[in-house]
Amino acid sequence: MPHVEVNDIKIYYEVHGTGEPLLLIEGLGYATWMWYRQLEEFSRDFRVIIFDNRGVGKSDKPDIPYSIEMMAADAAGLLRALDIQQAHVLGVSMGGFIAQALAIGYPELVHTLILVCTSHGGRRAIPAPPETIKAMLNEEGLPPREALRQAMRPAFGPGYLAQHPEELEKIIEWRLAEPTPRYAWQRQFNAILGADLEGKLSEIQAPTLILTGDADRVVPMANSERLHKAIADSVLEVFPGGGHLFFLEQAPAFNRRVLEFLKGHPMDN
Repeated sequence: MPHVEVNDIKIYYEVHGTGEPLLLIEGLGYATWMWYRQLEEFSRDFRVIIFDNRGVGKSDKPDIPYSIEMMAADAAGLLRALDIQQAHVLGVSMGGFIAQALAIGYPELVHTLILVCTSHGGRRAIPAPPETIKAMLNEEGLPPREALRQAMRPAFGPGYLAQHPEELEKIIEWRLAEPTPRYAWQRQFNAILGADLEGKLSEIQAPTLILTGDADRVVPMANSERLHKAIADSVLEVFPGGGHLFFLEQAPAFNRRVLEFLKGHPMDN
């Protein structure tokens, strides 16, 4: 299994397809399986790099404080280890925080930026509803399978799970097959809580596409609107009825829009 050593840890990664590099950055507690509805389509036209953030999947899980900037440094180290001078970068949820930090701290590495259902963090960010936080924290001490089922329900849009109950169970099986230790999930969660990128958003120079669902109960849509106002010349598009995982729920439309944006901003040869 391919790993690179960056920042004193080993990061697991995969490369699929050929073409301009496209780095996908996953969300809180998710691993590379997260891209099961994007990978095949994206890799037809791009060299897609997926990886496990520190704390999840097959990457190392040090029990030390994490920060969004630290995880952005991991992503930068991965790109450099692969001798990638510049990449398109797409981040979902926590991955969107990391993608912002990557574009701010390592602008030379980021050709285009796609921020999906995410936020800039800090005191002016719009928090998740209390019931969502309660479901995620498992204060009742439920066993792993039921705790995951409870935590993930708010991530889907209204009515989606009633029509696609198999979707939730498939994801739960993946998460249980390679579980994230509780301490590591908390380290990632604390990194999100400690993030505040708002004051540096004006530094982002890469062409930026912001995508969100209007029924997101994890990172409310208003956060994407705030990002759009703060990032110069960014484009905001809203997916009607989309929950936090709208990129899975509405994958064909999501994939089509992402590819349209990427192909509209080719790298110089």
